[in-house]
Amino acid sequence: MTDAPATASRAMSKAAAKAFITALAEANPNAESELVFRNPFELLVSVVLSAQATDKSVNKATKGLFEEAPDPASMAALGEDGIARHIRTIGLWRAKAHNVALLCEQLLERHGGQVPSDRASLEALAGVGRKTANVVMNVAFGADTMAVDTHIFRIGNRTGLAPGKTVRQVEDGLVARIPKDMLRPAHHWLILHGRYVCKARAPECWRCPATKWCLYPDKRMQAPPARKAAAT
Repeated sequence: MTDAPATASRAMSKAAAKAFITALAEANPNAESELVFRNPFELLVSVVLSAQATDKSVNKATKGLFEEAPDPASMAALGEDGIARHIRTIGLWRAKAHNVALLCEQLLERHGGQVPSDRASLEALAGVGRKTANVVMNVAFGADTMAVDTHIFRIGNRTGLAPGKTVRQVEDGLVARIPKDMLRPAHHWLILHGRYVCKARAPECWRCPATKWCLYPDKRMQAPPARKAAAT
């Protein structure tokens, strides 16, 4: 994962981290996943498909997929080629179709068609790594987990909230600094903040409710001038 050249040179204190997260919560109190799903199975499939793809593109692909195959049995019957037919518009669709087909067979064979709630069982499924397991445990089962995607990795380092060279270091830093009762929803506050405000190439610091606690050295506190309309 890469980020802008400048990042925080030190980590926030726990008190600052709590204030930072609280500010994000107050600005976006009803934050939730932007993936469209109706149950843990649809969430699991959507998160597997979301690797290197936008939530918008995944939602577009899964609308028809879930209509045709709403459960592991029907999706396993649809098979790799049938799944691929629905998801060709998203990145890595061939590998994802293979993984989702195998994942559905594993759910049927190992878990009676139900999505397991524990990390070990989730990570043993095809296409499921630690981040995907964290999302499913957090969103579907209410676990206090922190799934670190590109946005959260960037925020952790850029702001000093949880600096780390690896995804796991950032995850562990966030779990250590964010109050336990805020950890589960913080997953959504941070992802959406990184997606829409603390952007990779041009962070919109002038819109950020948490700049007071952010340690990023190159804050942009003024919006760029609006582009003039081209002359006709």
